[in-house]
Amino acid sequence: MLWMDFQFFLKIIVKVSFAQAVKSLNTSDIVPSLSFVSQLSEELIVCLVERLQLYEELRDKTALKTIPDTLKDPVYSGQTPANAASGMAVDDECKLKFLELKAKRNYRYIIFKIQDQQVVVEKVGNPGSTYEEFTASLPADECRYSVFDFDFTTDENCQKSKIFFIAWSPDTSRVRSKMVYASSKDRFKRELDGIQVELQATDPSEMSFDIIKARAI
Repeated sequence: MLWMDFQFFLKIIVKVSFAQAVKSLNTSDIVPSLSFVSQLSEELIVCLVERLQLYEELRDKTALKTIPDTLKDPVYSGQTPANAASGMAVDDECKLKFLELKAKRNYRYIIFKIQDQQVVVEKVGNPGSTYEEFTASLPADECRYSVFDFDFTTDENCQKSKIFFIAWSPDTSRVRSKMVYASSKDRFKRELDGIQVELQATDPSEMSFDIIKARAI
């Protein structure tokens, strides 16, 4: 499926209903494009992901040949499900650990993941952890959010540090995961007051040590 098909799929959802949209296209062939997803509203993406997920789960379990009544929606009118309107929940530990990293420097990095409709802390690195240890902690085929406290020396020989927010979305991760992480990123990042540099990476070369250093300086 080409991306023009996916755009057409979204237009059908907006103009008519999800039930008619899934009849028009084979959703299992959708190809991800974060640059395109970033242009969509968060509510529409979350709404789309939820419906795709429900349809695919039912299809896998029961070999769906028709769209059940539970998936037949009225014409899209800008209304969204309650959890889409309120955004992805953020566990309090995420903000607590980030404050400890920023104010007390108790950690070198924090890795977050979305689990059960909320962002939670997956792993923290002690202050002595290296950048290589941090990147090795990111899964090769799953999306993650992360923050890294990067120390560096300026050309004037001054010691400084900057806190990076890194959105990790590898090419090998699942389509639904990419869309959920992309649509929730800005809302989650706003919970972390003190982010100085943002970086998005789809493979390790896009977040190499040299790139991090160049962005910091």
